[in-house]
Parts: sequence; structure tokens; C-alpha cells
Amino acid sequence: MSKIDIRTVDVIKYITPLREGGSLPAIVEASDGFLYVLKFRGAGQGTKALIAEFIGGELARAIGLKVPELVFLNLDDSFSKTEPDEEIQDLLKFSVGLNLGLHYLSGSITFDPLVSVADALTSSKIVLLDSIISNIDRTVKNTNLLNWNNELWIIDNGASFYFHHNWNTWKNHLTRTFPLIKDHVLLERASLLNEASQGVQNALDQETIKDIIYKIPEDWLINESDSFTPDDMRKAYIEYLNSRLSNIETLVKEAEDAR
Repeated sequence: MSKIDIRTVDVIKYITPLREGGSLPAIVEASDGFLYVLKFRGAGQGTKALIAEFIGGELARAIGLKVPELVFLNLDDSFSKTEPDEEIQDLLKFSVGLNLGLHYLSGSITFDPLVSVADALTSSKIVLLDSIISNIDRTVKNTNLLNWNNELWIIDNGASFYFHHNWNTWKNHLTRTFPLIKDHVLLERASLLNEASQGVQNALDQETIKDIIYKIPEDWLINESDSFTPDDMRKAYIEYLNSRLSNIETLVKEAEDAR
């Protein structure tokens, strides 16, 4: 039986764009009455960014980290017809169908490495997670972390799994480590990497990984420029994650050395 349950809701109101993000996400209201940060399938990196966001977010949740609820957001074609801004109009037009939403954490503040609180175990888990998913975007410049209700929350994993931008060479990434971990915003605080590693391995069993990968919507995996079928891609994501977990000691050592 599936451990994760991802709800699908409809966008009923486009509220405002979030212009600090390169892909121009937006705050929207959905049919369940909640506000979400909508990540558009029609944005620059297309559905690959949504896939990375989804896998990264659900892996983070599985290992006990705080992640806003992820939902599939259905967008119809009516919004682009009433939007006066041409750039947003195009984005809405190219994003009709299933998009990804993160529950909007009202009143949250961006993590500031100089003043925000992050304990050693949580920091260590996040550093290891980002090594596993090859997330190049959790740095001092762009932390992609929020403080909400005095807790640390993970957002924006869309820059992960960059091997999927070229399926022809994806197998070359199976045995690579992640040297860019040296730039991680939480590396200095990650003093419990070995302990975190045990927790990560216990949480990410085969069933959990498969469950997450098989929840990716089929049409996110269909792209004219890709030679892989959706099934090929699912198998590749699973193999990649298994490879990372089997080499977790190497990733721990790499992060320790970078500290």
C-alpha cells in the first residue's frame, strides 16, 4: 500500500507572481480553499524542474524533514485569457494541465545563515539529501530554506537531478560524488553526518523510493526531445537513487572533508 498520498486540486484564482524566482512561480488559490506556490510546467526548465522539485520534496519528507505539502495543481486555459501581462499570459498558456503546488507558508521568512536557527542533525540531513539528489542550489546566495513557526522548512529542489537534462549520458552520473557540497549553506552546522546517514538509509527503503517515483504524473515524463520512455525514466531515477544510497559513506566523507 502506498505510503504517500498526493492530492490533485484545481486552481481557481491567480493571485500574484513571485518575481524573485527565475521561473516566475505564483501564489494561487485552489479549489480546496488553500493558497499554494504554483510551479509552472511552462517555465524555463519545463516539467523536469517539477519532477526534481517533487522527488526532492518527498524524499526530504520521508527522512523526517519539514516540507510544505506538495499537490498536483490543475490549471485550465481561462486564466491566460484574462491576464494583462504578456509574459505571465504566455506562462499560463503553456502551463495548462497538471502543475506542481507547494502549500503557501504565510508569514514565513527566508533562512538567514547569520541569524536563523538550524540544529546539527537537521542540517546534516539536509546536506546529505542535497548530496543524494545533486542539488546545486542551496547556497548562501540562494538558501531555498524558510523559517516558519520557529522551524526550518525545505523548498525549491528544482535544480536537482541535473543528469535528466541529457538522458544519453545519465549513467555517467551513477558513480559521481557531489563536490559542489562545499558551497552548501548548512555545511558548517552539519556536524552529525554519520548519524544523519543512518536515519536516511533507514527511511529510504526500496518501497519508499519506488512509491515516490511512480507518483510522478505520466505526462511530466513525456518530452519530444527525450529518447527515453516514461518507464525508462522511472527506472533511471530509481537506479540513480539506489546508487547514491549505496555510496552514502563516500558522500558523507566528501561532506566531512569539505567541512
